[in-house]
Amino acid sequence: MEKRENLLLFLAARTRSLESAEDLVQDLYLKIVALDAGADVRAPTAMLYRMASNLLIDQVRSVQRSSRRSAEWRMDTRVIHGGEDVVDEPPADEVVAGKQQVRLLTEAVAALPPKMGQAFRLHKLEGLSQAQTAQAMGVSIKMVEQHIQAAIRHLTQRLRP
Repeated sequence: MEKRENLLLFLAARTRSLESAEDLVQDLYLKIVALDAGADVRAPTAMLYRMASNLLIDQVRSVQRSSRRSAEWRMDTRVIHGGEDVVDEPPADEVVAGKQQVRLLTEAVAALPPKMGQAFRLHKLEGLSQAQTAQAMGVSIKMVEQHIQAAIRHLTQRLRP
């Protein structure tokens, strides 16, 4: 290619990298070789520079997409702490301990006396108000309060280390 040096300077000025410019010139050469030899080109130099510009635009877009994908992936899976990537998940031992605590709490709630357990589940776990819980159980609000207080005392004693 007789325009190689000019194209190389043209692309190097835009990429600020001689290596990237050389890669683009190589890609341009492959595109030119693939062109139809019988095509009528009125301004071959203009076409050459247009093709080089298009390759540069494609490269910039590709780098931007790749960077965006990488950044999104890192933000989805990691947190940067002190300049280093840190996995944004609790350590495995904490996960196991948390699951064990949930299991123990579930067992403790299941072991509550029936009325106490029902009041606790309706109010604390299902989110009903004390009045709604009292109505569902057919007891007074005062009785619901007493059941809930007793359930909390019972669960605290059972789950305390």
